[in-house]
Amino acid sequence: MNSRARRSARVWLNLALLVMIVGGIFPAVWLVLTSLKLDGELVRQPITYLPDKPTLRNYLEVFEANPFARFLLNSVVVSLSSTLICVLFASLAGYALARLRLPARRTIMTSIVMTSMFPALVLLVPLYRLFVGVELPGLGGLATPNLLNSYWALIIPYVALSLPIATLILTSFFQLIPKDLEAAAMVDGSSRTGALFRIVAPLSAPGIVTAGIIVFVNSWNEFLLAFTFNTTMNMRTVPVGIILYQGEFSFEWSIISAALTLGIVPLVVLIIFFQQRIISGLTAGGVKG
Repeated sequence: MNSRARRSARVWLNLALLVMIVGGIFPAVWLVLTSLKLDGELVRQPITYLPDKPTLRNYLEVFEANPFARFLLNSVVVSLSSTLICVLFASLAGYALARLRLPARRTIMTSIVMTSMFPALVLLVPLYRLFVGVELPGLGGLATPNLLNSYWALIIPYVALSLPIATLILTSFFQLIPKDLEAAAMVDGSSRTGALFRIVAPLSAPGIVTAGIIVFVNSWNEFLLAFTFNTTMNMRTVPVGIILYQGEFSFEWSIISAALTLGIVPLVVLIIFFQQRIISGLTAGGVKG
């Protein structure tokens, strides 16, 4: 390929990246700008992109119309609990698949991949019937006659749905860690479990963070199960709570945009804070499967 062809390919590549960046950022920018507008500006012709008089009134309405702070708390508790539990079990499963000589390892890996393809809709009715017949106390001192309308009603399925992909990610990372490090630790008196948490886990931090972010984001954004299992006002999560701002005959787009903006802020902060870990985790995890 000559220099002119390389320059042309580079130009088209940069143009494609620019389109992807603009396409990804513009909806978020438009959402924030809409949340700062009054209702009258949204129906103005021609369309105005910047608010005439930016206002935070819509954000106040979000908390006054519904207990949005409670929705945020519920999402944090459910997503964080699901992430911690899922990453713990995925670490143990991934380590076993990467280090132990399992006779049915290929079958297990195939089953994990197939399980990760199951949509939440398939599990909706079986889980609902199961939760109706189980009596467990909810977190936060909220006793429930059954598992519905509790944090556990979401934590359990979120862990089950995210466990396959988290296990696959961590299995790839554990395979990149030299076995000699664990052998040296066990020679010094450490158990295999101790070697996992003291040696392998710290070296696999990018993979653990990547898996944790994926589980957290999936749990935070999930709507169907949260809408079905937790129907009381105090147990709603952010995605379900946002639909409460929709009127019967109207859409309060400014208020809905403000609620959506508040809902994505924790995800943006999380991704910005861990972006280096995520990038290194995604690139390293693709070296060996």
